[in-house]
Amino acid sequence: MAPVPPGIRFLASFNREQWYRAFTFVLTFLLYTSFHLSRKPISIVKSELHKNCTQSKELATVSSKSSQEHVLHVGEDCSWKPFDKENYKQLLGAMDLSFLFVYAVGMYLSGIIGERLPIRLYLTMGMLTSGLFTCLFGVGYVFNIHSLSFYIFVQIANGLVQTTGWPSVVTCIGNWFGKGRRGLIMGLWNSHTSVGNILGSLIAGYYVSWNWGLSFIVPGIIIAVMGIICFLFLIEHPNDLKNAGTQNGAINNQKLHKSWTGINGHKELYLQYKQGAKSQSSDTELLLGQEREVCVPVQQVVVVKSEAEPSAISFRGALCIPGVVEFSFCLLFAKLVSYTFLFWLPLYITKAAQLDSKEAGDLSTLFDVGGIVGGILAGVVSDKLGKRATTCAVMLLLAAPTLYGFSMISQFGQGPTIGMLLVCGGLVNGPYALITTAVSADLGTHKSLKGNARALSTVTAIIDGTGSVGAAIGPLLAGLLSAQSWDQVFYMLMAADFLALLLLLRLVLKELRSNKSRPGAAVELKEH
Repeated sequence: MAPVPPGIRFLASFNREQWYRAFTFVLTFLLYTSFHLSRKPISIVKSELHKNCTQSKELATVSSKSSQEHVLHVGEDCSWKPFDKENYKQLLGAMDLSFLFVYAVGMYLSGIIGERLPIRLYLTMGMLTSGLFTCLFGVGYVFNIHSLSFYIFVQIANGLVQTTGWPSVVTCIGNWFGKGRRGLIMGLWNSHTSVGNILGSLIAGYYVSWNWGLSFIVPGIIIAVMGIICFLFLIEHPNDLKNAGTQNGAINNQKLHKSWTGINGHKELYLQYKQGAKSQSSDTELLLGQEREVCVPVQQVVVVKSEAEPSAISFRGALCIPGVVEFSFCLLFAKLVSYTFLFWLPLYITKAAQLDSKEAGDLSTLFDVGGIVGGILAGVVSDKLGKRATTCAVMLLLAAPTLYGFSMISQFGQGPTIGMLLVCGGLVNGPYALITTAVSADLGTHKSLKGNARALSTVTAIIDGTGSVGAAIGPLLAGLLSAQSWDQVFYMLMAADFLALLLLLRLVLKELRSNKSRPGAAVELKEH
């Protein structure tokens, strides 16, 4: 008999729940990848919404075509109204703010609502409506819409519905995975942010030069399709899987056909097996009717005792969990830096390296590649040392001078820029990834919650909601400061990193004083 291949033996070693755990990991990864995939196009399209009109006019002058063709060439190559004015950076910044401000405010409410609704349905509705509004932005190109209020309305609506995503997927992944190696698992899982940014850049970059409307419509369709997949396949909690098995077993053990019929004005209940049950005289019970006796075999009844479901935690109660406030405000400044790169990096590369929109978008994906490595590295190191705050602090300390180096080196061509993008991406996104995933899951299962897993959604929403305030402020400030010089933008980013570091100092000192070396030493956990 031929030996069983090692790969088959490895797959056979997993039980049913482990398979579903792996499936949930992959599914939630893909779901939130689609969220970031749909957010990225705006940063790629910015350089297309406002082109260098002066260069377009020069090309038209040099061209040997007719004067009528000159006008058409200038009109086609020049900016998209209303972003054709000198204050285009402020307008683009206001459009970013409209999305991010509503996202930040809505995040606080989303976590509270998400705890009280089925995650699968809540997430599905959010993804379907997000797909609708993402497509609607691209429809502006198809129908030649030039109203600033239209684009701001779409951004506001999209920012609101996208708040359904993060608390839902973090709660779901936290339900399936305990605290063991949480930093590594969450670091790998959180790479969906960078993967989504990369895919969004590539998709938007493919269409941006000839039809930027499709840069939004295609990602919008993708997130809507993923919403349908979420509805069909997402399992929120391992207990849901066990309950489904118990219900199926009960149905299989009670295959009875019930029928009522009227006889002489009286109703009698006849219980019949579909396939016929074997007669068991020792396990029968008399049912006394008015006119006859019917013997029915007694079925074994399994009673599943359901524990009282814990009540959802209050907003104030979540704030009282040790570490929530510090990490929330740290994330505010860390996310300010990350989202400034997310929304403005392609435009900066276009100006600094003199590249077109597609080339700048492709080059900016290296920042996200570095972010994947940084997020995984932060998770592994924090697991090994058992010091989440210290890991974040070291990366923030190194990020500030690296940002300054990037602002200098990016002017010397693509070669040096590629290397600095990878390093900056790792150091900027490392703390951001660790706080939004492993730290949020740690705090959402703090010992003071007494095993109440329903608090995870609210804690996650508070931390990410506070961070999203910074995400709204950063791109807005970048739009204002870049009108003066890009150096001002980088000074702002370096200051934000230092402030994030200062906010963690108390927790860092607490961790360094501790002799514990297990994961999450700074924040005591309770398995759920």
